[in-house]
Amino acid sequence: MPRVFAALVAALILLTPLAALAQDAARILGDNRALVERASRTTIGPVIDALAASGDPVVAEVLAAWADKGLGVRKADGAFFLIAPTAAGWDLRGLDGRAAGPTAKADITDLKPNAGVRALIQSALVRFQLTDPDSARRIAALDAIARDGAPEHLAPLRGAIADEPDPVIAARKARLERLLTLRFDPDTATRAAAIAAFGGDTGLDLRAALNPLVATRRVALPKGADVAGNLARDLRPGRDLTEVEAYDLLVSAGLAPARLDAAGLKAALAAHIVDGAVGGVPLAALSDPRERERAYTALETAGTVPTAATDAEVTAAVAAHRFVELYAEPDPAVTSAAAAALDRIALTVGAMQAADLALDALSLASIYFLAAIGLAITFGVMGVINMAHGEFIMMGAYTGYVVQLFVPDYTLSILIALPLAFAVTFGAGVAMERLVIRHLYKRPLETLLATFGISIALQQLAKTIFGTQARPLTAPAWLDGAWVLNDVVSISYIRIAIFVLALIFLAFFLWLMNRTKLGLQVRAVTQNPAMAGSMGINPDRINMLTFGLGSGIAGIAGVAIGLFAQVTSEIGQAYIVQSFMTVVVGGVGNIWGTLAGAVMIGGLQKGIEFLNPSNTLAAQTYMILFIILFIQFRPRGIIALRGRAAGD
Repeated sequence: MPRVFAALVAALILLTPLAALAQDAARILGDNRALVERASRTTIGPVIDALAASGDPVVAEVLAAWADKGLGVRKADGAFFLIAPTAAGWDLRGLDGRAAGPTAKADITDLKPNAGVRALIQSALVRFQLTDPDSARRIAALDAIARDGAPEHLAPLRGAIADEPDPVIAARKARLERLLTLRFDPDTATRAAAIAAFGGDTGLDLRAALNPLVATRRVALPKGADVAGNLARDLRPGRDLTEVEAYDLLVSAGLAPARLDAAGLKAALAAHIVDGAVGGVPLAALSDPRERERAYTALETAGTVPTAATDAEVTAAVAAHRFVELYAEPDPAVTSAAAAALDRIALTVGAMQAADLALDALSLASIYFLAAIGLAITFGVMGVINMAHGEFIMMGAYTGYVVQLFVPDYTLSILIALPLAFAVTFGAGVAMERLVIRHLYKRPLETLLATFGISIALQQLAKTIFGTQARPLTAPAWLDGAWVLNDVVSISYIRIAIFVLALIFLAFFLWLMNRTKLGLQVRAVTQNPAMAGSMGINPDRINMLTFGLGSGIAGIAGVAIGLFAQVTSEIGQAYIVQSFMTVVVGGVGNIWGTLAGAVMIGGLQKGIEFLNPSNTLAAQTYMILFIILFIQFRPRGIIALRGRAAGD
């Protein structure tokens, strides 16, 4: 029995402070009942602050209920309750959490805070949410502070860092604390140290916090007057601002009357003609602008017209005043630290933008190289102008689409589509070479016309089979998203995959041409077909296999391009011009030249687009003009070919 009695006493001792705290919360609400019932953003702040500072463990629940329209006042005695609607009225709970039973709707005044009051309540709730056991609520509190940070968030945020168990959330709290410190801490040295602590950080949130610190406003003041504020720079009328802008500053500051415009001057003079004169100036003399201004000045002196500045007075007033830019931030040490940090960030961001542009150019170059490598074989090695090369790219893309109709696993379907696209387009290329191309060797104009006709026929065939609507070629999930280095530099995983694929085909081509019997025969036929034939090599067979190989590689390129482009019958036409330019600029028949041409064209196109981002069509036009000029000075391309094609 003594043990039971001791336990009861201990429980009472523990519960007594909580009950007292609950009474504190109820007392604060009761003492400010009128303010709470008619709450507005301008009046309710002290009440919310008193609740948050009371230490009452139920304050968080009370504030949350208030924001969610779940707090009410009993009309009979002014007691506050947590309320929940029922069919008959309200279900009441005391602020200490005890059930108080149901009551009629008419007995309770339910509090409905407006948006401004809810914002204040949410700001107060953040203090409790920062140490909430639920990590999701702590993250939500940090999100709220990041969106709308305030000076009152700084102290609770600092207090919540040391006990944070999650290292990721702790790091975010520490970063947010520095962001709030550089904005709101009263100590200049602390703010400057917080800015310096970010080092080479280029985050958007940091830039958003620093920019207001270096924001300026223009101010006009009499010459010789002391500048009251943090001076950014002096402004000189005529250089840093126009006379009109300078005088507008004087008018807005109450240092000069409004400017007299021509219409107002004419109306005022016409309304005050007396005995053939205005203000003592004869009407005949009013054709002179200086006389009109003299007449208006006389009317001003007589008090018959409002005071207004003539052009001469405007010029004199501007000359008699000083114009400056003042920082919105009053502390010079803080603005100096912020300006230095922003300069450092601008330099870093500029370097990152250059790196991002280089990655984009490299990505585009890999696409052009992949599209052109097959053409480098057919056009560069064989000298055949194949205008249907784009349609082999299109056939490869449609092959990938058809495979995905039967193989729903996107990773497996791509692995199947790549060799299948090669096989389909290799066969189509061999058929085209046997039926058409072999009869047109050494006749480039007829070859161009024939392959152009085949190109149109293949496009129409694709439209007949697949329709004109774009078909999806879906990339595997592991190719979704992008590799993000920071806020500036990123590249999609699909582009990275195409870059890797381009490197694979570069290595494959070098191995094929330098390490295999077929490559040796192709090089022999390229350099001297007659001599190769006398050595037992069949030039017709080599030409057939070479054309088929180039077409097959174009099919694989079609699968890769189809992963990020619209798969239509015109997909190949978007790359045929760039493919020819890549081969010609790089050097016909040389794989290294094709690679160099792809890098040059990709970099040039991205560079022009960066300088003129609003008009990509103009960028392509400028690129073509540049390439035309380049070919005038280097007609054989970056890396000139040796052998049969060079002689041709």
